Amino acid sequence: MASRWHLGPPASRPTPEELATEKRILQGRPWPEGPVPLLPVAQLYARDVPLPFSPPGADLLQILWCPFDHPAHPRTAVFWRSAGTVPDILGAPPEPPAIKSQGYLPEPSVLAPERVTEYPAFRELDQKLRQELGDPIRWGRSCPVAPQEFYDNDLSTSPGWKTGGWSRWGMADPAPRCCPECGTEALPLLTIATLEWDAGSDSWAPEEERTLPTPLLPGTPPANFTLIGIARGSTLQLHACPADPSHPHIELVQ
Repeated sequence: MASRWHLGPPASRPTPEELATEKRILQGRPWPEGPVPLLPVAQLYARDVPLPFSPPGADLLQILWCPFDHPAHPRTAVFWRSAGTVPDILGAPPEPPAIKSQGYLPEPSVLAPERVTEYPAFRELDQKLRQELGDPIRWGRSCPVAPQEFYDNDLSTSPGWKTGGWSRWGMADPAPRCCPECGTEALPLLTIATLEWDAGSDSWAPEEERTLPTPLLPGTPPANFTLIGIARGSTLQLHACPADPSHPHIELVQ
Protein backbone atom coordinates (compact mmCIF):
# COMPACT_ATOMS: atom_id res chain seq x y z
CA MET A 1 0.00 0.00 0.00
CA ALA A 2 2.81 2.43 0.85
CA SER A 3 4.31 1.95 -2.61
CA ARG A 4 1.08 3.32 -4.18
CA TRP A 5 0.74 6.52 -2.15
CA HIS A 6 2.35 8.64 -4.86
CA LEU A 7 -0.37 7.57 -7.29
CA GLY A 8 -3.10 9.40 -5.40
CA PRO A 9 -6.69 8.19 -4.96
CA PRO A 10 -8.27 5.84 -5.77
CA ALA A 11 -5.13 3.78 -6.56
CA SER A 12 -3.51 4.67 -3.21
CA ARG A 13 -6.47 3.46 -1.16
CA PRO A 14 -6.05 0.12 0.69
CA THR A 15 -7.65 -2.94 -0.82
CA PRO A 16 -10.16 -5.06 1.15
CA GLU A 17 -7.46 -7.73 1.56
CA GLU A 18 -5.03 -5.15 3.00
CA LEU A 19 -7.67 -3.83 5.41
CA ALA A 20 -8.40 -7.36 6.60
CA THR A 21 -4.69 -8.04 7.15
CA GLU A 22 -4.26 -4.77 9.09
CA LYS A 23 -7.26 -5.62 11.28
CA ARG A 24 -5.85 -9.07 12.04
CA ILE A 25 -2.46 -7.57 12.99
CA LEU A 26 -4.01 -4.96 15.29
CA GLN A 27 -6.06 -7.61 17.08
CA GLY A 28 -2.87 -9.40 18.05
CA ARG A 29 -2.54 -13.06 18.83
CA PRO A 30 -5.53 -14.82 20.39
CA TRP A 31 -5.33 -15.60 24.11
CA PRO A 32 -4.28 -19.22 24.65
CA GLU A 33 -7.12 -21.61 25.33
CA GLY A 34 -6.85 -23.86 28.36
CA PRO A 35 -4.11 -23.97 31.02
CA VAL A 36 -0.76 -22.32 30.23
CA PRO A 37 2.29 -24.32 31.44
CA LEU A 38 4.56 -22.45 33.84
CA LEU A 39 8.11 -21.75 32.69
CA PRO A 40 11.07 -22.87 34.84
CA VAL A 41 13.05 -19.85 36.04
CA ALA A 42 15.49 -21.19 38.65
CA GLN A 43 16.47 -24.53 40.14
CA LEU A 44 18.79 -24.26 43.14
CA TYR A 45 20.33 -27.11 45.10
CA ALA A 46 21.38 -26.35 48.67
CA ARG A 47 24.69 -28.13 47.99
CA ASP A 48 25.51 -25.54 45.31
CA VAL A 49 23.83 -22.33 46.46
CA PRO A 50 23.39 -21.34 50.14
CA LEU A 51 19.70 -20.76 50.75
CA PRO A 52 18.73 -18.35 53.57
CA PHE A 53 16.19 -20.86 54.92
CA SER A 54 14.26 -23.94 53.81
CA PRO A 55 11.60 -26.34 55.13
CA PRO A 56 12.85 -29.40 57.04
CA GLY A 57 14.18 -32.04 54.65
CA ALA A 58 14.12 -29.76 51.58
CA ASP A 59 17.37 -29.29 49.66
CA LEU A 60 15.99 -28.15 46.31
CA LEU A 61 14.26 -24.87 45.45
CA GLN A 62 12.40 -24.52 42.17
CA ILE A 63 10.93 -21.25 40.89
CA LEU A 64 8.49 -21.16 37.97
CA TRP A 65 6.38 -18.38 36.53
CA CYS A 66 3.49 -17.70 34.20
CA PRO A 67 4.81 -15.99 31.04
CA PHE A 68 2.04 -13.34 31.15
CA ASP A 69 1.53 -10.18 33.21
CA HIS A 70 -0.24 -10.48 36.58
CA PRO A 71 -0.82 -7.52 36.45
CA ALA A 72 2.53 -6.01 35.43
CA HIS A 73 5.01 -8.89 35.78
CA PRO A 74 5.00 -12.70 35.71
CA ARG A 75 3.33 -14.46 38.64
CA THR A 76 5.74 -16.83 40.34
CA ALA A 77 5.32 -20.25 41.94
CA VAL A 78 7.73 -21.59 44.60
CA PHE A 79 8.33 -25.30 45.15
CA TRP A 80 10.50 -26.87 47.86
CA ARG A 81 11.59 -30.46 47.28
CA SER A 82 13.92 -33.14 48.53
CA ALA A 83 16.14 -33.95 45.56
CA GLY A 84 16.39 -37.60 46.57
CA THR A 85 12.63 -38.09 46.31
CA VAL A 86 12.13 -36.49 42.88
CA PRO A 87 10.78 -39.20 40.51
CA ASP A 88 11.47 -39.44 36.79
CA ILE A 89 12.83 -36.19 35.37
CA LEU A 90 11.38 -34.82 32.13
CA GLY A 91 13.84 -34.40 29.30
CA ALA A 92 12.21 -31.08 28.38
CA PRO A 93 9.62 -29.10 30.34
CA PRO A 94 6.21 -28.36 28.75
CA GLU A 95 6.19 -25.17 26.72
CA PRO A 96 3.34 -22.64 26.70
CA PRO A 97 1.65 -21.94 23.36
CA ALA A 98 2.43 -18.23 23.73
CA ILE A 99 4.27 -15.78 26.02
CA LYS A 100 3.70 -12.13 26.85
CA SER A 101 7.17 -11.01 25.77
CA GLN A 102 10.54 -12.44 24.87
CA GLY A 103 11.87 -11.19 28.21
CA TYR A 104 9.69 -13.75 30.01
CA LEU A 105 11.49 -16.67 28.33
CA PRO A 106 14.69 -17.40 30.29
CA GLU A 107 17.80 -18.40 28.40
CA PRO A 108 19.20 -21.61 30.00
CA SER A 109 22.24 -20.69 32.06
CA VAL A 110 24.63 -22.50 34.41
CA LEU A 111 25.18 -20.88 37.79
CA ALA A 112 28.55 -19.66 39.01
CA PRO A 113 27.58 -18.62 42.57
CA GLU A 114 29.71 -16.17 44.51
CA ARG A 115 29.30 -15.12 48.13
CA VAL A 116 29.32 -11.34 48.65
CA THR A 117 28.73 -8.97 51.56
CA GLU A 118 26.07 -6.28 51.21
CA TYR A 119 24.34 -3.81 53.52
CA PRO A 120 20.79 -2.45 53.92
CA ALA A 121 19.58 0.15 51.45
CA PHE A 122 20.28 3.74 52.53
CA ARG A 123 16.61 4.40 53.31
CA GLU A 124 16.46 1.38 55.63
CA LEU A 125 19.14 2.86 57.91
CA ASP A 126 18.19 4.89 60.97
CA GLN A 127 18.41 8.67 60.77
CA LYS A 128 21.66 8.92 62.78
CA LEU A 129 23.51 6.50 60.52
CA ARG A 130 22.19 8.21 57.38
CA GLN A 131 23.54 11.53 58.66
CA GLU A 132 26.93 9.98 59.39
CA LEU A 133 27.14 8.44 55.93
CA GLY A 134 26.30 11.81 54.37
CA ASP A 135 28.96 13.65 56.40
CA PRO A 136 32.14 14.20 54.29
CA ILE A 137 34.23 14.50 57.48
CA ARG A 138 33.34 10.91 58.39
CA TRP A 139 34.73 9.73 55.05
CA GLY A 140 37.94 11.74 55.30
CA ARG A 141 40.06 12.00 52.16
CA SER A 142 38.25 9.05 50.60
CA CYS A 143 34.90 10.89 50.60
CA PRO A 144 33.07 10.30 47.30
CA VAL A 145 31.41 13.20 45.47
CA ALA A 146 27.92 11.86 46.36
CA PRO A 147 28.21 9.74 49.53
CA GLN A 148 24.59 8.52 49.55
CA GLU A 149 24.68 7.56 45.89
CA PHE A 150 28.03 5.83 46.37
CA TYR A 151 26.66 3.85 49.32
CA ASP A 152 23.53 2.78 47.42
CA ASN A 153 25.37 1.79 44.23
CA ASP A 154 28.60 0.31 45.56
CA LEU A 155 28.10 -0.81 49.15
CA SER A 156 24.47 -1.62 49.93
CA THR A 157 22.27 -4.10 48.05
CA SER A 158 24.13 -5.95 45.33
CA PRO A 159 22.55 -6.06 41.87
CA GLY A 160 21.86 -9.22 39.91
CA TRP A 161 20.39 -12.60 40.80
CA LYS A 162 20.92 -13.60 44.40
CA THR A 163 19.56 -15.67 47.26
CA GLY A 164 19.00 -14.02 50.63
CA GLY A 165 20.58 -10.64 51.22
CA TRP A 166 18.74 -7.38 51.84
CA SER A 167 15.59 -6.08 50.20
CA ARG A 168 16.00 -3.78 47.24
CA TRP A 169 14.09 -0.48 47.43
CA GLY A 170 13.97 1.91 44.53
CA MET A 171 10.45 2.66 43.34
CA ALA A 172 8.95 2.22 46.83
CA ASP A 173 9.93 3.22 50.35
CA PRO A 174 11.04 0.48 52.75
CA ALA A 175 8.07 -1.15 54.44
CA PRO A 176 7.55 -4.25 56.58
CA ARG A 177 6.65 -7.31 54.54
CA CYS A 178 4.78 -9.85 56.61
CA CYS A 179 3.81 -13.42 55.84
CA PRO A 180 0.15 -13.33 54.71
CA GLU A 181 -0.53 -16.54 56.64
CA CYS A 182 1.16 -16.16 60.04
CA GLY A 183 2.36 -12.54 60.19
CA THR A 184 6.08 -13.38 60.55
CA GLU A 185 8.37 -10.86 58.87
CA ALA A 186 9.05 -12.20 55.36
CA LEU A 187 12.70 -12.14 54.29
CA PRO A 188 14.32 -12.06 50.86
CA LEU A 189 14.52 -15.55 49.35
CA LEU A 190 15.46 -15.00 45.70
CA THR A 191 16.03 -11.94 43.54
CA ILE A 192 15.40 -12.36 39.80
CA ALA A 193 17.18 -9.52 38.02
CA THR A 194 17.14 -8.15 34.51
CA LEU A 195 20.81 -7.14 34.76
CA GLU A 196 23.71 -8.40 36.82
CA TRP A 197 25.03 -4.83 36.93
CA ASP A 198 24.73 -1.54 35.04
CA ALA A 199 26.64 1.71 34.64
CA GLY A 200 25.62 2.79 38.14
CA SER A 201 26.70 -0.44 39.84
CA ASP A 202 29.59 -1.73 37.74
CA SER A 203 31.74 -2.06 40.86
CA TRP A 204 29.82 -5.31 41.45
CA ALA A 205 30.86 -6.69 38.06
CA PRO A 206 33.46 -9.48 37.98
CA GLU A 207 36.98 -8.21 37.35
CA GLU A 208 37.16 -9.93 33.96
CA GLU A 209 34.00 -8.14 32.78
CA ARG A 210 34.82 -4.55 33.75
CA THR A 211 36.47 -3.65 30.46
CA LEU A 212 33.19 -4.02 28.60
CA PRO A 213 31.34 -0.91 27.36
CA THR A 214 28.67 0.51 29.67
CA PRO A 215 25.81 0.97 30.09
CA LEU A 216 24.66 -2.52 29.11
CA LEU A 217 21.06 -2.66 27.95
CA PRO A 218 18.64 -5.50 28.79
CA GLY A 219 19.36 -8.46 26.56
CA THR A 220 23.03 -7.53 26.19
CA PRO A 221 25.38 -10.22 27.53
CA PRO A 222 27.22 -10.63 29.79
CA ALA A 223 25.27 -8.42 32.19
CA ASN A 224 22.09 -10.21 31.11
CA PHE A 225 22.98 -13.88 30.87
CA THR A 226 19.40 -15.14 31.12
CA LEU A 227 17.98 -12.56 28.66
CA ILE A 228 15.14 -11.92 31.11
CA GLY A 229 13.53 -8.48 31.09
CA ILE A 230 11.33 -7.36 34.00
CA ALA A 231 9.48 -4.04 34.04
CA ARG A 232 12.03 -2.17 31.90
CA GLY A 233 15.15 -3.36 33.66
CA SER A 234 13.81 -3.90 37.19
CA THR A 235 14.17 -6.84 39.57
CA LEU A 236 11.55 -9.23 40.92
CA GLN A 237 12.35 -10.12 44.52
CA LEU A 238 10.58 -12.97 46.29
CA HIS A 239 10.12 -12.69 50.06
CA ALA A 240 9.22 -15.82 52.03
CA CYS A 241 8.35 -16.76 55.59
CA PRO A 242 11.44 -17.98 57.50
CA ALA A 243 9.21 -19.64 60.12
CA ASP A 244 7.54 -21.78 57.45
CA PRO A 245 8.83 -21.28 53.88
CA SER A 246 5.87 -23.26 52.55
CA HIS A 247 3.59 -20.32 53.40
CA PRO A 248 2.59 -18.06 50.45
CA HIS A 249 5.46 -15.88 49.30
CA ILE A 250 5.39 -12.15 48.45
CA GLU A 251 6.57 -10.54 45.21
CA LEU A 252 8.29 -7.15 45.05
CA VAL A 253 9.28 -5.37 41.82
CA GLN A 254 11.94 -2.66 42.24
